[in-house]
Amino acid sequence: MDVLWAPWRSKYVADASKRKDSEECIFCRALKDEKDERNYVVYRGKYNFVILNIYPYNPGHIMISPNRHVGSIEALIQEEALELFELLKVSLKVLRRVYSPDGFNVGINLGRVAGAGVDSHVHVHVVPRWNGDANFMPVIGGTKVIPESLESSYEKIRKAFLEEMKRPSISEK
Repeated sequence: MDVLWAPWRSKYVADASKRKDSEECIFCRALKDEKDERNYVVYRGKYNFVILNIYPYNPGHIMISPNRHVGSIEALIQEEALELFELLKVSLKVLRRVYSPDGFNVGINLGRVAGAGVDSHVHVHVVPRWNGDANFMPVIGGTKVIPESLESSYEKIRKAFLEEMKRPSISEK
């Protein structure tokens, strides 16, 4: 059996486990704050938004989340679900244009036992992947090399998102 080691995520897991249920979730806080650059919010839709993961597996690791605080996909209203999927399609297009990845991991972790760091506010992870993007560093050195700053990722992805969203969506054609 192969094992995927991600020791750089231990800080995130430790922080998430300390989070109190009474604390405002990271997604709601980012939306309320309205300081998109500081919070790495790359796009705001009517029902959902796109935000960089500040503990990325790879450059360009984004999350798509409803504006409304809901814990699972089946709790979304139809408009939220449709826009979420539309933003997933746009995200893939944007990340292909910005990073030219060889593939993607797209996933939703529902519940703490399924790996959700924030299990009370559903979100979709989109992680660009490249052939050979996993190497010896995490295993030997306990370090994941992310060759781009969050600020640089934010600038590139936000610009591409804004350009892409100026184009008519499928529903507007």
